[in-house]
Amino acid sequence: MTKAKILILGSNATRIELRGGGTATIGQYLNETTIPALALIDAGYEVVLATPKGTKPHIDEVSDTIDHFGGDQAAYDRASRFFDDHAAMNDVRTLRSVIEGGLDGYAGVFVPGGHAPVVDLMQDPDAGAILRHFHTTGKPTALLCHGPVVIAAALADAPAFRAALIEGDEAKAADLAEGWIYAGYRMTVFSASEEKIAEQHLLKGELYFDMPKALRIAGGNVSVTPSDFASNVVVDRELITGQNPASDHALAKALIEALGRSTAAA
Repeated sequence: MTKAKILILGSNATRIELRGGGTATIGQYLNETTIPALALIDAGYEVVLATPKGTKPHIDEVSDTIDHFGGDQAAYDRASRFFDDHAAMNDVRTLRSVIEGGLDGYAGVFVPGGHAPVVDLMQDPDAGAILRHFHTTGKPTALLCHGPVVIAAALADAPAFRAALIEGDEAKAADLAEGWIYAGYRMTVFSASEEKIAEQHLLKGELYFDMPKALRIAGGNVSVTPSDFASNVVVDRELITGQNPASDHALAKALIEALGRSTAAA
């Protein structure tokens, strides 16, 4: 018998815009998706994966490596098998169907990283509705690496906010963020200096905005580690954010602890 259901919000994006009109191939990160999901299952929870289109997320090829699993071949193999074969990763629902089925049945929500969620989930109205529900009910809301920028979806007009960031109109973006439910929350996200490394070595181009700036403009109290790619997790009320791929295990631990407190209080 499982303790409760946890909703995982996945992305369907496969390309992201670059300055100058180009794009880069992207996806979700394998470790950021599977390590927290497997930790939840090992802890007795059921995970339900949902995406905007109801199709399986694309895994960014640069993350499909043993290096993101601390060089542990067994951990990498387990994660690969889980993502490829486990029913939880293949019985994918749409965000809309999850909302229509009722969100009260979920004890928490988790958003993995990779650049993909910056493209679709960040401005998805259904993702916004889901986040507002978990905020209102105070249920654990965990987001990893680039995932924390998805909380911008809870804005009244998230697509316009993202468009303003791309246009470089910070004043307009700030105006659009007025009344944001996460304003003043402490949080972390993939840092600007980490992004510069990703842009140079992975994306081969520059993004229109970095994640800390986006969340600060919205009203978030963002902090990052002075050392790039050092594990960092910030917990504030129901919100649990992890900075980078190296934060996968620590975020999973913080989420499971929060779920334990939440279910005990209920």
